[in-house]
Amino acid sequence: MSEVNHMGTPREVAVGVLTDEGLPEQVITKIADELPESFDSLVGGHTRWRVEHEVDQLPLDEDGDIPMRTLSAQHRRRRGWDLLILITDLPRRSGTKPIVAGVDVEHGVAMISLPALGAILVRRRVRALLVRVVRQLVARPPEVGSERGAAARLHEVLSPTQVLPRERTSSPARVALVGLRGRLRLLAGMVRDNRPWRLVPHLAGATAAAAGTAAYGIITSSFWKLADTLSPQRLTAITIVTILIMTVWLTVYNHLWDRPSEAAERRKALLYNISTVTTLAIGVACMYAILFVVALLAAAVLIDSNHFAQTLGHPVGVGSYLNLVWLCSSVGIVAGALGSSLEDEETVRNATYGRREQERQERNQRRREHERSARTSSGDKTD
Repeated sequence: MSEVNHMGTPREVAVGVLTDEGLPEQVITKIADELPESFDSLVGGHTRWRVEHEVDQLPLDEDGDIPMRTLSAQHRRRRGWDLLILITDLPRRSGTKPIVAGVDVEHGVAMISLPALGAILVRRRVRALLVRVVRQLVARPPEVGSERGAAARLHEVLSPTQVLPRERTSSPARVALVGLRGRLRLLAGMVRDNRPWRLVPHLAGATAAAAGTAAYGIITSSFWKLADTLSPQRLTAITIVTILIMTVWLTVYNHLWDRPSEAAERRKALLYNISTVTTLAIGVACMYAILFVVALLAAAVLIDSNHFAQTLGHPVGVGSYLNLVWLCSSVGIVAGALGSSLEDEETVRNATYGRREQERQERNQRRREHERSARTSSGDKTD
């Protein structure tokens, strides 16, 4: 790609940014106007940059990955883009290593996977990563060791990184995060994509059961006396146990733990299962926090301090109210776990999983049904 035309004036380079719906769209919408200036100052060259942003649901191929080259051929020709950057919320891995970016210089396309960027500072990381993949795409021909150079540049933003060996000479270059920190960052990104705070409004039955039980505790003198005897350490332990109980209950009752039959698939599913459990735990913690605040307000309105002190046999203060609400919220969450049994399993799944995880679950279900059908057909032929 020539950066200066025969008249000596800067060449215009059109960069198309095609994003998934959801978080990728939100991130790019906020930084799209800044990208031409960022490319001009950080990519360099006598080039005018034109950036166009479009939103689409990036399709998956038979292997469950996004076909970079197919999309490049479709969109670059039709829209007149010189380069195409795909930004997806699809988690991508090579073995246990999270893939943060893939760059195909020959076809003028790169792909960034948002989950590998973690749950915080996503916008800043995306902006820096966009600059670096565009810098690599316009560097033609690629110099010897240029892949290592790309990894060194990404080190500033996503340390530590590693350029993976290409499966084939024509395969795109892939940059992966390495080590425990990289896997934790991918896990954090996957949990954010699941949006665990959505769980509360979708669990109406569980929320009603939790609130009702907490309300009963607030107006019951036996709860007052029990809460008065419990130390903060014990109340903390009770809180943790109750959140774990509801998390396990939601996971088991709604069949959210993925158990593939093949060993290789089980290893891949482990990260998704951890992501599911973490999502549920955070969602339950959000429910607990909301319940605590509402119960505290109710206790302040309903319980007369003089009657409270007379029942306990000593003066009461803010701490006495906090202990009572703390205990009632914990008991309420246990009741909420039972109340969640009234929820439709599909509703809980939709509230727990992000769109890409739902696609993976559906694809796995179709594969299992196909395998069962194949085994049944094989058995019939044997008979």
